[in-house]
Amino acid sequence: MEKGFSESKIKIDETTKDLKKEKKGLASFLKGKKFTYTLPGKKQINIFGSIVLGLNILLVLVVILYLKNQEFHDFIFNVGR
Repeated sequence: MEKGFSESKIKIDETTKDLKKEKKGLASFLKGKKFTYTLPGKKQINIFGSIVLGLNILLVLVVILYLKNQEFHDFIFNVGR
């Protein structure tokens, strides 16, 4: 018996091949389908970037208004009940 790593190739038994589970559910449905991912174009990147920046600016304005304006603070507090 050799010690350490052997350089001989290990034979894969057919029983180990049978142990691999069949794909079930969504994986079996998508097995035959081919999906490709394409990177978004420049126009699409600009649209999503504008939406994200706009929503972030809106959030900052609402937080400032919440902290500075007592009527708005009371309105938000009462709506949250």
